[in-house]
Amino acid sequence: MVSSDLPALRVNEVCPGCGIAMQSSDPALPGFFLLPSAKSPDYRARLARVTVDDTRISASLKSGHLREDLEPSGGYKPAAAAAETAEAKGEGKVLVCARCHSLRHYGRVKHPDAERLLPDFDFVAAVGPRLASPSGARSLVLLLADASDFDGSFPRAVARLVAAAGEAHRADWKHGAPANLPRALLVVTKLDLLPTPSLSPDDVHAWAHSRARAGAGSDLRLAGVHLVSAARGWGVRDLLEHVRELSGTRGNVWAVGARNVGKSTLLNAIARCSGIVGRPTLTEAPVPGTTLDVIKLDGVLGAQAKLFDTPGLLHGHQLTSRLTSEEMKLVQVRKEMSPRTYRIKTGQSIHIGGLVRLDVEELTVGSIYVTVWASPLVPLHMGKTENSAALMKEHFGLQLQPPIGQERVKELGKWVRKQFKVSGNSWDTNSKDIAIAGLGWFGIGLKGEAVLGLWAYDGVDVISRSSLVHERASIFEEAGFTVSQIVSKADSMTNKLKSTKKPNKERTRSASPVTEPEASEPASNIDA
Repeated sequence: MVSSDLPALRVNEVCPGCGIAMQSSDPALPGFFLLPSAKSPDYRARLARVTVDDTRISASLKSGHLREDLEPSGGYKPAAAAAETAEAKGEGKVLVCARCHSLRHYGRVKHPDAERLLPDFDFVAAVGPRLASPSGARSLVLLLADASDFDGSFPRAVARLVAAAGEAHRADWKHGAPANLPRALLVVTKLDLLPTPSLSPDDVHAWAHSRARAGAGSDLRLAGVHLVSAARGWGVRDLLEHVRELSGTRGNVWAVGARNVGKSTLLNAIARCSGIVGRPTLTEAPVPGTTLDVIKLDGVLGAQAKLFDTPGLLHGHQLTSRLTSEEMKLVQVRKEMSPRTYRIKTGQSIHIGGLVRLDVEELTVGSIYVTVWASPLVPLHMGKTENSAALMKEHFGLQLQPPIGQERVKELGKWVRKQFKVSGNSWDTNSKDIAIAGLGWFGIGLKGEAVLGLWAYDGVDVISRSSLVHERASIFEEAGFTVSQIVSKADSMTNKLKSTKKPNKERTRSASPVTEPEASEPASNIDA
């Protein structure tokens, strides 16, 4: 124990923000915390008395009294009084590790290289035995999925584990034998990212339920589906009441989901709704992998029920698992999504950054509507399919980001194609979605049939599904690059490079016989 004004801390304690064990040996590793130094016994010694002839000190300070116009008003409290009030409410300072401090205040980690040394959390190995055991406390699993990336973020393996454990113990439970019958709640987070005015809650509820069963199998029996937004406070209280009902007085509740799905943010919102004393302590940041170990939240569910936050699961099939932190800032959806719609024909293609390309290969009609649902920071391009190879060579990593930099294109993997046959019976609404895990989706609207080819990096999950959002933009996008800051900067940089590579005629005439290198050929024009 260390004597200090701050709450005492044991070196072997865990960080309340991320759950990792605190350590004071290596500043580069997570969990680092510099213990407060012991203070001198006379650190509260009285300062030298202020003399009357000191002209630098105001009269109010010399006399020890504030002027009347500086007396605390009704809405203001002195620092000491504010500290006492916060202490009475249990809202004192929360000691966290240096990593959590950097995430909370700066939105990034100080030592990104050390993040690669952290082991991936395996929920099946860590918690699976508890769910499979026929004895023990009642288990409830919150399966979290991001509304803007449902199929990419849905924890399929955990859902299948819950379904298998439930089927294994269901027969014993029906015959009255002791059995731990784990239950599951599907929680769709970040609902505020969808264009909610155009969506029916009942339709989204049914859509999410069907997608969860498609990902985990028909054996998955959900105790309910909740649509929530921790940022707006939508649905949090209803979720808390349902969790309390299902967990009972001694149950264990596990929150599980992919990285950056919003577990910690949601659990902090649940803690606030529960009236827990003190402020929530889980670290929230727009960075994947914030939580590093299992954290128990005391007092949230009442009685002896326990609520656990778990580290985010690493989904290798998500495109975001391959991107750098700067590239992820472009891809992550942080505000309500808006549609960007194209009307395209056979032989034309749409690029989402340098990550995905959709080709229209065959049509039974003249054209189709393709709506892009992705981060507005990612530039788009529509043009002829025959020019795609040149576009990839000249513009990936520049006008089309992410990836950021042309050298990153090869690092993301091999470019592979998947074929989809789509049919629809209405021009007014999207019939099908082609979703790319970790990025977004294409909404396809047509009255007829189409054969589409989708190019993405090998290993990225791409699926066809029923449409989530049926609407499209009222004003269509034009051919070529979409107007964005990325495209403008890339064009400016390209023009500068071209100008610096032009040979100086005057210098060439007076130069020595040494031959100068020829100027590089200008980038070929892409016919939109």
